[in-house]
Amino acid sequence: MNRSQYHEARGAAHSLGKVAAPTLGFWLIKIAATTLGETAGDAVTMSMNLGYLVGTVIFAAILLLALCIQIRAERFHPMLFWTVIVATTTVGTTLADFCDRSLGIGYPGGSTLLFALLMASLLIWYRTLGTVSIQHLDSRGAEVFYWMTILFSQTLGTALGDWVADPDTGWGFGYQGGALLFAAGLIVVIAAYYWSRISHTILFWAAFILTRPLGATVGDFLDKPVASGGLALSRYTASAALIVCMLVLIFVFPQRAERVQRSARP
Repeated sequence: MNRSQYHEARGAAHSLGKVAAPTLGFWLIKIAATTLGETAGDAVTMSMNLGYLVGTVIFAAILLLALCIQIRAERFHPMLFWTVIVATTTVGTTLADFCDRSLGIGYPGGSTLLFALLMASLLIWYRTLGTVSIQHLDSRGAEVFYWMTILFSQTLGTALGDWVADPDTGWGFGYQGGALLFAAGLIVVIAAYYWSRISHTILFWAAFILTRPLGATVGDFLDKPVASGGLALSRYTASAALIVCMLVLIFVFPQRAERVQRSARP
């Protein structure tokens, strides 16, 4: 096989997907998006006094619309992709709060339930398609599993972040302490990525899950009352600042699509 034939074969086996590649910029934007999900979710449910159920319905409608456009898209669109990510994290915020508080199952119950749903999503995805790697998002079925797993991880992250940080009914780490704890977890994952043989797919999902409670605790730190350990910033102001931050990061850091390996499945 000559060089030209080699590149043609490689191009046939690989193509650009529709989700962002996990670069440094990806993770910075992801943390900003999860923090925005917390402040924006709280702005609708608490500041507007609409409640967790109504807030969940509103954000779920936005998510459904954005997700339909994302799945029908033929190529990677950075703004569309991050819109869906933000939609999953706002739905995750309001849905987790609804489960923890409105349904009365508390942070332990909510975290356990959502962790079970997340693991079930990954297991069913793996049993159905043989992999949970983002390099194999080569069908609509794989995309649906990808976004369902993200939604469960975003929702779990809110419940877990609240459970760890809440000074009254949680573990009592506080918002700063909780943020440091989850940031330390991310550092461990990064170290494992460079200096261990642990599957990069496992490490990707571990990092993806950890960024959500990190964003949740940072978001709560920004808008919760000073007496509770927060800065008492306006949720609207914090959300607007985070939107600007995300837009700057999206334009500063090159956005590229993850390369997809075309499988032999029909």
